[in-house]
Amino acid sequence: MTTEKTVQVRRVYDEPDRSDGTRVLVDRIWPRGLTKAKAGLDEWCKGVAPSTELRKWYNHDPERFKEFTRRYHTELKEPERSTMLAHLRELASDGTVTLLTATKQAEISEAQVLAELLRH
Repeated sequence: MTTEKTVQVRRVYDEPDRSDGTRVLVDRIWPRGLTKAKAGLDEWCKGVAPSTELRKWYNHDPERFKEFTRRYHTELKEPERSTMLAHLRELASDGTVTLLTATKQAEISEAQVLAELLRH
């Protein structure tokens, strides 16, 4: 029997919580107006983020999330992103991981797509 890994998604602007475990920012661009100290990150894995082209095409349009997810899965097979995804899997196997994003709708972000992949 396998246990579901604890992988959470939160906004990087939210206050860190003790239940966060390892806090990893998965955006390519540093969050506007946030200092590194305030972010309370353990890591910034910008190499796993979607390409600039995909991010701009998606533009966090809820109607494009399904297609964004499909395209992002394809990008995650590329060498750099694949290596970073494997690193995130390793972190998740060691304990709770919180994937952080600056987007206002974290539930339709790359962090959510990554969390679903890491949970299974």
